[in-house]
Amino acid sequence: MLRVHLLPDLVEPMALKDGVVVVTDVLRATTTITTALEHGAKRVIPCLEVDEARRVAAEHPQAVLGGERGGCPIPGFHFGNSPAEYRHELINGRTLVFTTTNGTRALMRCRAAAAVFIGSFVNLSAVCEAVRAFDNVHLLCAGTNGQITSEDVLFAGAAVHRLSNMQGDRFAPSRWNDSAQLAFEFWRCRVPNITREQVENSLRLSHGGRNLTSLGMQDDITLASQVDKFSCAPHLNLHAWEIRKS
Repeated sequence: MLRVHLLPDLVEPMALKDGVVVVTDVLRATTTITTALEHGAKRVIPCLEVDEARRVAAEHPQAVLGGERGGCPIPGFHFGNSPAEYRHELINGRTLVFTTTNGTRALMRCRAAAAVFIGSFVNLSAVCEAVRAFDNVHLLCAGTNGQITSEDVLFAGAAVHRLSNMQGDRFAPSRWNDSAQLAFEFWRCRVPNITREQVENSLRLSHGGRNLTSLGMQDDITLASQVDKFSCAPHLNLHAWEIRKS
């Protein structure tokens, strides 16, 4: 089965135990995590709360803190949640302790899953390749403060489209849930020619895109719309609770 969950709260954690989960928070957590790892971060440790992140960072030599609250950098942290901040010369070889408003919360929902990967447009093909062999794939959208966001649904639709083309009968439409069908139709409507410009325009119209524009962070939308910029599919080790490049 190929299932899309439009919000973390719309799926019970134990419903994920039979399959692999791709968590997406396109604007911006999963884009930023992927960028940090591609640019040399040793690992990413996701944390739910700011104080927890500070405590975890203190326990790991050479750790740096990154994340946001309400889209804005957290006082005292080394980095915010902009992919542009995570340059090779700043992040290479470091442990990133990371907390965000929505993305890290979505990851917490997946503790019972068989496997968890990090998905965004910048690694669309890589993450689809990583999960294509699983019989049950869940695409989990982070949303924003409990609201469905079209940028995450757009990515889910792109992944449904890509996986169905890769695997034929395994992920045929008859094996999609209704949310997967909705996400696919949304993707097909918004991005008929699958160009970066169409992806970027759709992201700018989204809830997250408008939030970033209001904060003067519209350049992050351009970065998040670069389809297949990277070739890694970051994997969350559920026992060690850390994300590494795979």
